[in-house]
Amino acid sequence: MMRSRFDEQLALLNKEMIEMGSLCEEIISNVSKALEHGSRDIANEVAPCAAEIDQMERDIENRCMKLLLQQQPVAKDLRQISAALKMITDMERIGDQAEDIAEIITFLNGRPVAGVVPVGDMAKATIQMVTDSVDAYVKKDVELAKAVIAHDDVVDNYFASIKKKLIQLIANNPQDGEYALDLLMISKYFERIGDHATNIAEWVIFSVTGIHKGE
Repeated sequence: MMRSRFDEQLALLNKEMIEMGSLCEEIISNVSKALEHGSRDIANEVAPCAAEIDQMERDIENRCMKLLLQQQPVAKDLRQISAALKMITDMERIGDQAEDIAEIITFLNGRPVAGVVPVGDMAKATIQMVTDSVDAYVKKDVELAKAVIAHDDVVDNYFASIKKKLIQLIANNPQDGEYALDLLMISKYFERIGDHATNIAEWVIFSVTGIHKGE
């Protein structure tokens, strides 16, 4: 009886993790749209979504603690619960960084980004990483998680090339210094989101195999 109750709670944990993951996808997708269209309105929609992600982190943390206290979980359960605890921290940071990007977009005053640097492409690559890391968790798919980790190089390369272009932009047009720095910060946040997706993928591998990269 206790075990079936425990399994029900584990299934709920899984469902909440998927919901939190899809909120992360939604928030980055909104930020990406706001960036593409230079839209303050879309950027302003990001904060409520970030607040929802924060709330979910607290709810899931509570559920995990209850699961750990209620019953002696077996090793596999323990892995799933401890991986979930680690993953929600990364998901919450993704929400925070998306919110930071949205805030910078409101400072750009509708000035376009598309022709200047490939931030839009970088955003797409980052969204892909977040989506796949959540999918890997849902499907317990170690290969997909490994693909996410490998894809981090793509996002890092975008960041390196954007940084070069922006340095050039500042050199040629010193009056655009502030604008270039805003774009650099946006790119840096996307790069960090990629790092968080990588962390999530590493915890997915741990939850399935019991092996974490750091070990």
